[in-house]
Amino acid sequence: MNSDNKIISLEEALSLVKSGDHVVTGLGAGEAKLFLENLHTIADRVDNVTITNSLSMLQPKFYEAQYRDSFNIDSMFFSSVTRGAHKNGNVNYVPNHLYLSASDRMKHITPDIFIGSATPPDKHGFMSLSLSNVYETQFIENAKLVILEINENFPRTFGDNEIHIDNVDYLVKADYQPPLIPEVEPNEKDLKIGKLIAEHIEDGDTIQIGIGGIPNAVAACLKDKKDLGIHTEMMTTGMLDLIEQGVVTGKKKSLHRGKVVFSFALGSQRLYDYLDDNPSIIVGRGSYVTDPYVISRNDNMVSINTAMEVDLTGQVCSESIGYKQFSGTGGQFTTAVGAQMAKNGRSIIALYSSFTTKNEQGERIEMSKIVPSLKPGSIVTLTRNSVDMVATEYGIVSLEGTNIQERVERLISIAHPKFRDQLRAEAVSCGLLVE
Repeated sequence: MNSDNKIISLEEALSLVKSGDHVVTGLGAGEAKLFLENLHTIADRVDNVTITNSLSMLQPKFYEAQYRDSFNIDSMFFSSVTRGAHKNGNVNYVPNHLYLSASDRMKHITPDIFIGSATPPDKHGFMSLSLSNVYETQFIENAKLVILEINENFPRTFGDNEIHIDNVDYLVKADYQPPLIPEVEPNEKDLKIGKLIAEHIEDGDTIQIGIGGIPNAVAACLKDKKDLGIHTEMMTTGMLDLIEQGVVTGKKKSLHRGKVVFSFALGSQRLYDYLDDNPSIIVGRGSYVTDPYVISRNDNMVSINTAMEVDLTGQVCSESIGYKQFSGTGGQFTTAVGAQMAKNGRSIIALYSSFTTKNEQGERIEMSKIVPSLKPGSIVTLTRNSVDMVATEYGIVSLEGTNIQERVERLISIAHPKFRDQLRAEAVSCGLLVE
């Protein structure tokens, strides 16, 4: 099928942006790199253009403070880039659950332009959204204008992520590589946590894990398991290792048996090569993959997420440092709740017991991540009503169905030993414990 009549230049694509437009771009690797890295060049002719993004992997100039009158950025999940640009005054966070991110956003704005990345059209005119289908398909279906940067370097993936050329207004040819995420080697604490969590994962379970030291450690500690399945928000290189080791087969899955299901992928070139033209994977919409009711259809579902801080009653903060937005809710709430709704399902929140920071004098001090109460302004990502198990390098405890005093005792037992007496004293002082 001839798509030449829809191909335009980058300059022509940029010329389509008008003052007051709401522009949506893809998540992570789904961003339109050429368009976004050159968007600042039209700053002198537009005002009040809003860019909706999520987990941005780019560092475009339009984030800079000098362009704040021309461009506003509404991000549904902060990355290090958007976190750093927040101080410029033109970056805001949009609270959301990943599975509702598109539908909720469109209750507030009408997308004038969707701009994302895709593979070139095949002989039938279909393009693959490749590495992200979190919200892209929904915005494409509702945007007034759809532009895709087509790139042969992106893997062609399968699932509910095929877009026909008839549903796209314009194409821009691109030749950049998808973003790579360095593989994080688990440290000693990561591996301790990973081993504890692995003890709660059984042969035939379906798992959801994220990215970073602790999730990579969990994956590394599962090499002796059999017939695991994957139904996850994010596909990573750590999960690919489990597939290549024969640990993940999907044979026992009750939903999408034999298939690896996710809504976006970020990782190594090895991961992207594996995903390319692989019919054993399903890149589903985030509205489906992270819907708690869909997740609950996976018998023996295990959700493994990380946190920044947990209070003594079980409230989990995974996305902010006090008032400062650090990342986002993403799919944590719905994957945790969906797993607990599943037959024999489990949810595990993992974190280090402590961290080091600088005090007002500039001295490095160690502080507990298990605290009597969350810092003022901290976002409760997972309410205490929705927490199942919590793990640190000192142990793993179940909070489900426990009363407050039991929770306090159990969480103190997995806190760093140097803080346990202090935590107990503070718990008594504020009435959480009665002695």
